[in-house]
Formats: sequence, structure tokens, C-alpha cells
Amino acid sequence: MPKNFAIIGVGGYIAPRHLQAIQDTGNRLLAAVDPKDSVGILDKYSYDVKFFTEIERFDRHLEKLRRGAESERIHFVSICSPNYLHDAHCRLALRVGADVICEKPLVINPWNFDALEELENETSHRIYTVLQLRVHPELIKLKESLQNANTKHEVQLTYITSRGPWYQVSWKGQNDKSGGVATNIGVHFFDLLLWLFGSMQGIKVYYSDDNRMSGFIELERANVKWFLSVDKNDLPESSKASNKTTFRSITVDGKEIEFSEGFTDLHTKVYQETLAGRGFGISDARPSIELTYKIRTAKISQKDSLVHPLLKK
Repeated sequence: MPKNFAIIGVGGYIAPRHLQAIQDTGNRLLAAVDPKDSVGILDKYSYDVKFFTEIERFDRHLEKLRRGAESERIHFVSICSPNYLHDAHCRLALRVGADVICEKPLVINPWNFDALEELENETSHRIYTVLQLRVHPELIKLKESLQNANTKHEVQLTYITSRGPWYQVSWKGQNDKSGGVATNIGVHFFDLLLWLFGSMQGIKVYYSDDNRMSGFIELERANVKWFLSVDKNDLPESSKASNKTTFRSITVDGKEIEFSEGFTDLHTKVYQETLAGRGFGISDARPSIELTYKIRTAKISQKDSLVHPLLKK
């Protein structure tokens, strides 16, 4: 039987992937909210979605549905709102009797998990998050190939995703609202590294500004040099020559891990796993949030040979 969904932040950048995933998994979208009303995309999926620009009216509508017929109540709330609102919107969803599928990062600060876990226990509903790299076919193969290795790997992560001046003006450019570069654009990759190579043993941060960060992480089974940037000037010349605006690279022991393709349906795969009872919950999300918090609050270490090569230009 199809599940009923509502979505918070339907006017945002990532919302179309959630809308597509809801449709691809054969479920119904009944309600949506966003303070901005440029949400004509809803008509691509249904002409019957109740839309609100005020969270209070949306909350009231979901509560009315909860008290009505079982066939009309909301089973899942998808959360695509700004990062700093995620935990508040998770609490709203639990209060109206729904489970949650929340975009990354589930929270900005790790201590926010504690209250959410208490609410899960009180309501008997669950909070899931989107860790889509864990369902990427090539990265699953990589994890399987690493299972029996006893050596400590040398890993280099580079992720550059070009953003214009709007980025720093928006909530994404405000550390208290987005968590900064490490959390906003890096959390998926840090989760991936923890998933592949085990828990964090130590960190160093070598460089940090509003647009880029660089550092070193020691994991159980890997030493990782990493570089993150939203500045188009940091793109390699090969990317600039081919007019590519994003560059992502992970090397393990000098070998490039190819996973540039296969991103289009990862949200749908996450939804499929969640609906099948195999979703990624708070315990899955916690390690990467703890890591990005430590990176965000770390003192800048003296630059040395571990500084990412792109910072030596």
C-alpha cells in the first residue's frame, strides 16, 4: 500500500530529488511547505498537493490528517529545509505521528542527536537520513574489496563544487546555519570515509576560510588528506577546459576511485532502502557529524607536507 508523504522545504535545491524518489517508489505526496512560493515543480508530480508558505499552517494541516482517516494521514515527512532547521522539523514530524527522511546533515551539532533519540523512543517513530554514497554501486564494490585488507591505506579526497556570490549571502554561507564548508558540502564524503575505513583516530586542519578547507584525518585503516572548496578557481585545468563546474576525486594508495557517474537515482535507492526497513538512522549519521564538528572547531595546525597539493598553487 502506498505511503503518504509531506515535504518541508519543497522550494529548495535538493527537493526535486526527494519528489522524484517519492514518485519512483510509488508513494503519494499530500502536503508541502516552503516560505518561498516558487514551487510550480509540484505540478510535475501531482495537482493535489496542499501547499503552505507558513510552517504553522502546515503543522496544523498534518495534525488534522493525523486525527482523520488512516488512509489520509502522513506516514513520512521528507525534510529539505536549511541545515539549522533540520532537528526542529524532525521534532515536528515525530509529533504528528510520522517517520522522517531528512537531508544531510541530519543536525549540525552532535549533542542535538540526544533529544531526537529521546523523541524517537517516546513516539515510536524513526528518523532516517540521506547517506546516498553508501548506496552507490561502485562504492559498495570498493567497500567489499577493502574488507579483508589489513594494511593502513593512504587516501586523498578532493571535492570542488563551484558556487557563485549568492552562496555566501544565503544561509549556506553562514557557519551557524550551514555548519560551514566541512559540514555543508563535505559531510557525505566524511561519512563515506568513516564507512570505508573505520572510526576517527585524530584530525588536523591546515587551512580554513569561507570557501575552502584542507586537513588530515587518521582513521582506523587509512590516513586521509582532504581538500574541499566552493571556489571555481580551485578547479583543475582539465575541468575548466571541459566546462565542468564540479570535480570530485578519491584516491586509495594512489589509485583513482571512479564514481563520477551513477548519481542520478541515489535518492530513490535511499528511499527504497528506508521503506524496506534498511534506512540510515541516527546511529549511522552520528560519526560524521561528530567529525565535522571537530573539524569546524579545530585550531589551525602549522602547514606541513600533508597540506593538499591544490593549496600549493
